[in-house]
Amino acid sequence: MNFDYNEEQQLLADSVRRFLAKDYGFEARRKIVSSSEGWSAPVWATLTEMGLTGLPFSPDYGGFGGGAVDLMGVMEAAGEALLVEPYLATVGLGAQFVARAGSDAQKKAVLPAVVEGKLKMAFAHSEKGARYNLAKVEAQAKKSGAGWEITGEKFVVLGAPAADVFVVSAQTGKGLSLFLVQKKSVKVKPYVTLDEQRAGDLVLSAAPGELLGAEGGALPVVEEVVDFATALVCAEAVGAMKFACDTTLEYLKTRKQFGVPIGTFQALQHRMVDMYVSYEQAKSMACLAASKADAPADAKDRARSISAAKIKIADNCRHISQEAIQLHGGMGMTEEMKVSHTFRRLTMIAQQFGDADHHLARFAALS
Repeated sequence: MNFDYNEEQQLLADSVRRFLAKDYGFEARRKIVSSSEGWSAPVWATLTEMGLTGLPFSPDYGGFGGGAVDLMGVMEAAGEALLVEPYLATVGLGAQFVARAGSDAQKKAVLPAVVEGKLKMAFAHSEKGARYNLAKVEAQAKKSGAGWEITGEKFVVLGAPAADVFVVSAQTGKGLSLFLVQKKSVKVKPYVTLDEQRAGDLVLSAAPGELLGAEGGALPVVEEVVDFATALVCAEAVGAMKFACDTTLEYLKTRKQFGVPIGTFQALQHRMVDMYVSYEQAKSMACLAASKADAPADAKDRARSISAAKIKIADNCRHISQEAIQLHGGMGMTEEMKVSHTFRRLTMIAQQFGDADHHLARFAALS
């Protein structure tokens, strides 16, 4: 398997990395995170100008027709910089449902606005007690005239405070279905997550919604899109791991003890090598996940491969993040050190869309 980007993918990844290194440094990010919105409109505008919001969508709607493999470089750069803008929530989740299940009218109304950066979306699915079970949904949708009314609660909706439109899952008489719901129709309880991103809980009380896709046919689409998003966070994890490894190596070269750099101690060299081994393993598995996310014809093979990747990446997120903190010592836990924030993001990625135990059980069930 070829793990190298093609020329266009490499150029795009380099462009994103240069922009984030120049205009999205750690101090700039800290100001964004501490702002009331928790994300930057100018940064979002630049991401749009670079074509990133249109990368995975059809040229018929202003996009570039890319896939998860094309997004890998973008997500790696996002992971390295700890990007907090609602890119995954909009491009990797919300708009993917419209692209895959929406009617022509819905695609024409939503996707061009997403590509142009004018519309941000979020996927409201998780409920109390559901854990990672995508089929466990208790929210109800009832027919109301030409539309639908949705009632229920959703929790930990990534990007909810910034979203203009939600893709909401709910049960109808025919089973699990998806609906487009405007932000003005729901009550959002916003908060900051452990990794300094913005999320929210949603309360829907007979909220008007527009059916997205076939009634009762949502579960396969939900599984497909969540697998796509899982592949993207796997790539994001690779970028965060790279930063953790590189900054830890630099610290070992400069921090002195007993008159010599601590990187000269063989025991620490062995631990550093193990971190880079874990990083390379994660990169390989992220490539596998992205390639399978782009070939959704065989749903079982896609799900099995992405679960395999998430198992390894979740384990390696824990290994690299914890070793980075250990090798930095007490200062690695301080707010002033970027590595402590990388630790938080890697910890969250290990849990996002299913932890190692969940995906191990899923992998076994599909074998």
